[in-house]
Amino acid sequence: MGLSYEDMVVGTTTEIGKHTFTREEIVEFAEKFDPQPFHVDDAAAAASPFRGLVASGWHTCSVMMGMLVRNAIAGSTSMGSPGIDEIRWLKPVRVGDTITMMNAVLDKRVSESKPDRGIVSTQWEGINQHGETVITVRSKGLFGLRNPGAAS
Repeated sequence: MGLSYEDMVVGTTTEIGKHTFTREEIVEFAEKFDPQPFHVDDAAAAASPFRGLVASGWHTCSVMMGMLVRNAIAGSTSMGSPGIDEIRWLKPVRVGDTITMMNAVLDKRVSESKPDRGIVSTQWEGINQHGETVITVRSKGLFGLRNPGAAS
């Protein structure tokens, strides 16, 4: 068994991966899911307040989720999430930007109604190659307990 509720330590921050955004993937994602001009058209993007092509915030979230699943919770006792509490897109993600994704454990507790699992509150941060935070996400995840009744 991989990572479980008991392994989550409040106050720890873990790097979950890095991703470089290419023009092709920015446009491909946006054409399918967020076809605003500043995500799909170079000329329109240049004339926009962004002054160039930028990734959709949803694209950035999707990349973060993929990294989280592949690099942090694969093989874990993850039972999904009851939801996202907050997303903040703080700076645009541009063509060629490399984003380092971090995940911090803010809080955790065993579920009162289902004591075989715990609720873990986390904050994700994406930091670009210039050290600027471009995105933050606060969410909760459900994780099975390795030893129900033994954790608090």
